[in-house]
Amino acid sequence: MADITIYTDGSSMGNPGPGGYGVVLLCGQYRKELSEGFATTTNNRMELLAVIVGLEALKNPNCNVTIFSDSKYVVDAVEKKWVFGWEKVGFKKKKNPDLWMRFLKIYRQHHVTFRWVKGHAGNPENERCDQLATTAASGQNLKIDQGYNEQDNTLDL
Repeated sequence: MADITIYTDGSSMGNPGPGGYGVVLLCGQYRKELSEGFATTTNNRMELLAVIVGLEALKNPNCNVTIFSDSKYVVDAVEKKWVFGWEKVGFKKKKNPDLWMRFLKIYRQHHVTFRWVKGHAGNPENERCDQLATTAASGQNLKIDQGYNEQDNTLDL
């Protein structure tokens, strides 16, 4: 089993607004950076999507993965096991069910631990993810976030 470290960040310019995610994957001497921007989305969707994309980028199952994120929404939902309760009730009255279901599918293929890091506090890899996310959000040809529901654009708490 490989030991992988993943740093993630999500961004939106307005909430909702244009958004993006940034991911830095580290494994030994290897490093991979991923990012993508969307025309209209929320910050929490991008935070969660960054984690999903990072996990989906792993080529083999059963990796030991440590994910560093500045998103309390994502870290607490998993570490405090809220997401598993949401799953039991079919994500009823929860936001981002499309992404949470996608997350759980890939999450269960690995051994994942989350670590919360304070955003904009000088952590080089977290700062790099922020840069990737904000650059992606302000880019050209932004994708459509198919799961974003414009009728329910309140903040995800």
